[in-house]
Amino acid sequence: MNVDYTGRQTTITKKLKAQTEAGLDRIAKIIGDAGSVHVILTTEKYRRTAELTVQTRNLKLVAACEATDMEMALRDALAAIEKQAIRHKKKKTTIKRNAKEGVRQVALAQPENGAIAVEVEQAPKVSLTKNGSSRKSVPMLVHSFPSETPLVEPHLVRSRDGVALRPMSLEEAVKEAAFRDREVFVFRDHGGQALVLHRKRDGKMELIEVP
Repeated sequence: MNVDYTGRQTTITKKLKAQTEAGLDRIAKIIGDAGSVHVILTTEKYRRTAELTVQTRNLKLVAACEATDMEMALRDALAAIEKQAIRHKKKKTTIKRNAKEGVRQVALAQPENGAIAVEVEQAPKVSLTKNGSSRKSVPMLVHSFPSETPLVEPHLVRSRDGVALRPMSLEEAVKEAAFRDREVFVFRDHGGQALVLHRKRDGKMELIEVP
């Protein structure tokens, strides 16, 4: 993987680079080594922050951890990225295993009387009759009693990728939002004012001041 380091009031030492590369080697064994990594190490008074962004063609993993020691923060961030990679790989494997053999298409229809119809098209199966001749199965149409359409529950995903962990200027926030490819980016300026950047459909950035 191509690794890009950014040190904010922090010196990127050989020891930190070696620790990062060792952790990325484990991650590459899970998701492959074709991709890029951005490592941001920040020092603020007594806090040490490590932010990692791993980007491949089909996957983006982001983690940010704080500690009183930079090596500890970097270790926790690498561990968080590794857990995300393992979870993504398990999810992919589970989906493949649960795919039903022989089923090519499932269509849901809502007739005018409110009944739910499910049409399942399967690969042709051959069965023998009593006289020894063979016959093929045909697509099956199943009807159920009328029922109300279930309400779709909202799906929430918690993410810290759209929130800055340190105060920054407006120019820095615009660059950071563009790098993270976020439509909405929340940050605080150096005066402590909470601000929100919103990318509109025309591509322009809109600045929103939080009262």
